[in-house]
Amino acid sequence: MQKRIVVVGAGYAGILTAKKLAKKFKKDDNVTIKIIDKNPFHTMLTELHEVAANRVEESSIRMDLKKIFARRKVDVVLDEIQSIDFDAKVIKGANEEYAYDHVVIATGSKPTFFGVKGAKENSYTLWSYDDAVILRDRIRDVFRTAAGVSDYDARRKMLTFHVVGAGFTGVEMMGELAEYVPVLCEDYNISPKDVTMVIVDGMERAVPILPEKLSAKIEKRLAKMGVRCEFNEVVTEVGTDFIEFKRGEEIVRNETHTVIWTAGIESSTVSTESGKALNAAHRAGRIETDSFLRAKGHEDVTVVGDNMYYIVEGEETPVPQMVENAEHSAGTAAHNVAESIKGSNNFKAYKPSFHGVMVCVGGRYGAARVGLPNFMFNLPSFFAMFAKHFINIVYFVQVLGWNKIFSYVKHEFLTIRNRRSFVGGHFSNRSPSFLAFPIRLWLGMVWVFEGIHKISEQWMTEFKLDGFFNGANWFYDSILNPGADTDAGATTAMISNKVIESIDVISRATDATSAGTGDGGSSATAVPQVLVNWKFFEIFQVIFLSTTTLKEATLDQFAFKINVPLMNWFIDNILLPNEGLAFFMQRFIVVAEILIGLALIAGLFTTLASGFSIVLQLMFLTTTGWYLHNAWMFFAAFALLFTGGQALALDYYVMPWLKDKWRSIPFVKKWYLYHD
Repeated sequence: MQKRIVVVGAGYAGILTAKKLAKKFKKDDNVTIKIIDKNPFHTMLTELHEVAANRVEESSIRMDLKKIFARRKVDVVLDEIQSIDFDAKVIKGANEEYAYDHVVIATGSKPTFFGVKGAKENSYTLWSYDDAVILRDRIRDVFRTAAGVSDYDARRKMLTFHVVGAGFTGVEMMGELAEYVPVLCEDYNISPKDVTMVIVDGMERAVPILPEKLSAKIEKRLAKMGVRCEFNEVVTEVGTDFIEFKRGEEIVRNETHTVIWTAGIESSTVSTESGKALNAAHRAGRIETDSFLRAKGHEDVTVVGDNMYYIVEGEETPVPQMVENAEHSAGTAAHNVAESIKGSNNFKAYKPSFHGVMVCVGGRYGAARVGLPNFMFNLPSFFAMFAKHFINIVYFVQVLGWNKIFSYVKHEFLTIRNRRSFVGGHFSNRSPSFLAFPIRLWLGMVWVFEGIHKISEQWMTEFKLDGFFNGANWFYDSILNPGADTDAGATTAMISNKVIESIDVISRATDATSAGTGDGGSSATAVPQVLVNWKFFEIFQVIFLSTTTLKEATLDQFAFKINVPLMNWFIDNILLPNEGLAFFMQRFIVVAEILIGLALIAGLFTTLASGFSIVLQLMFLTTTGWYLHNAWMFFAAFALLFTGGQALALDYYVMPWLKDKWRSIPFVKKWYLYHD
C-alpha cells in the first residue's frame, strides 16, 4: 500500500526535511513525498535586509523549488494551505485537498505586533521576499521624492526612519540602511545631516542574546554610522506619519515617514490553528512536541523549525527559532518519519548542539559568539563576517549545491555594490571585459609560437625531455653547489649547445622556464647570485637566483623555481625511464601549447584554455623553473580565467548555448553542477 508524506512549507526546515526524506526513499516506489508552499521559490530569510537596503540583487535570496528538487522524488505543489484536518488526514489548500499518511508541519513564522495600535497598518515588515522588495523600493522612493522637497522640515520628516526591535533582524536591517544612506545621499544630492535613523526597543540593549560586551560593540558601531539607539522604550502606537512610545512615564511622539517593524515573530496561522486542533498549542502559536518531534499525542504529525516547541532535556527554555534549529530538526524529523513509515520503532530523540549566533551591522561589520555548548567565544568583526558567509555556504551545499554557491559568491563578493562587503570591493567586477582582448590575443600568439618552434626543434620526432629536465637541474645545482662534481659536459650535450655560451639553460620562453636569449654573456665572467634558497622540510624548496651580478642583471637573468622532491622522483623514476610515456608527454606539451594558443586567440573555451595554461606554467615552475621576463604568462592566464571570453570571443556565442544544453542533462540537474 502506498504511503503519502506531505511537507507543508518550503522554509529552511521544510526544504531540508523533504530532501532528506527523498534520499531515504529514493528506491521505494511505495512512498510519495510532496512539499507544498504558496511560493515557487525558497527564500533566504536571514538575507532579507541585504535586498531591502539594495546591497544585493533580489534574485540572490530566492531559490527555485523546481531546481532544488530536480530529479528527486519530491513533488513540488504550489498552493496556499488554509487548514489541516488531522482526523481525516487531509490538508486543505486554496486550490485542492491533499491526503496524507504522515504530515510534516514546517510553515514557519510571521511578524507579531503585540497589539500595538496602527503597527500592522502603518509599518513595513521584513519577513518575506515581497517584504524585502517593497521596502527596498520604499527607501529609494523616499530619497527620490525628498530630493525635490524644498521645505527643510518636510524633507527632514520624510528622511526619518525608525526600526522597531533591536534583535537580530532589527539590528541587521538598521545596519544595512545606515550603510546605504550615504550612497543614496550622493545619488540624490542630499546632505546626510538631513537623514535621521532611530532604532527603538523595550529591552535594555541590542541583541540581548549576545554578551553585554558584544551588544556594546554593536551599539557603538550603529552610533558611528549615524544611528540613534533608544532602549527601554515601548512602542504604543504607529501612525501614518508618526511613532509613539513610552519613555518611563512619559509618552513621546516622533514624526517619521518610514517605520520598519522587526519586534518579534509568532508561528504562522496554519501552525497556530493546528496547535489548537492537536491540543498541543503553546506560546506564540508553536506546537508542543515529544522528543521525536511528533506533535503530542499524534504519531503521524511531525513539527520542525520555528513551529516546534520542545525543551531539550536538561534545558530550561525551548529550542530557539533560528536557522540552525531548523537544520538540526530536519535531520531528526526525516529519520523518525522514515522509521514510522517503515513500521520501525528505531526513533532518535532530538538533541541539538548549537554552535552560536552572529549578527551583521551592514556588509562590513559583524559580531559573533560561536563554539560548542560548553565553550563559547567571541569573534572579531572580520572573522565574524567570514563565519557568517561560511555558514551560509554550508547551508547552500545542502540545498542547491554549486549552483547557489556560485550565485552567492557572485552577489556577495564579485559584483558587490559600493564596496559593501567585509573585504571591500577588491573582488568586484569593474573593468569592461573587452579590455582583456589584447592580452588574450598576445598570450595565445606566444603559446602558438612556442609550440611551432618546438616542432622546428624536432620535439615531435626526437626525444628531448631528458635534456629539458636534467639540464635545468644541472643549471640550478651548478649555482647552488658550485663545488659539487656535476657531469656538465654529458648533461649539456643533451640540452642545447647554447648552454656552453650562456647560463640560460632552463628552456625557452613559453615553457615558463623560458629560454635564454643566447647572448646573455660568457659563463666565465658571470657571477651568479643566490637570492633565496629556502627549504620547507622535504616538501618543497624555493630557489630564486640571478645568473650574473645584481648590478648587471636584467629580468631574463633572474631564475625562479619551486623544487618539489615528489615531482623530481616522478620524473626520474616513472617518466624518463619509460621512453614511450616520456615521448607521449613531450608531444603532449607541444600539442597543448598550440591548442591553448589557438583557443585563446579565438576566445573559445577561454576559461578552460586559461586553466590549462596555468597548469602548464606550474608544471614548468616545479620542473625547470621560470625566468622572470616570462612569468607574465602565468599572471595573464590567471587574469583571463573568468572574463577573457566575455567579449570579442567565440565564447560570447558558444557558452550560452552550451550552458543551456549542459543544465538539461539529468545528472547535472540533480547535482546542481551548473550556474545560472
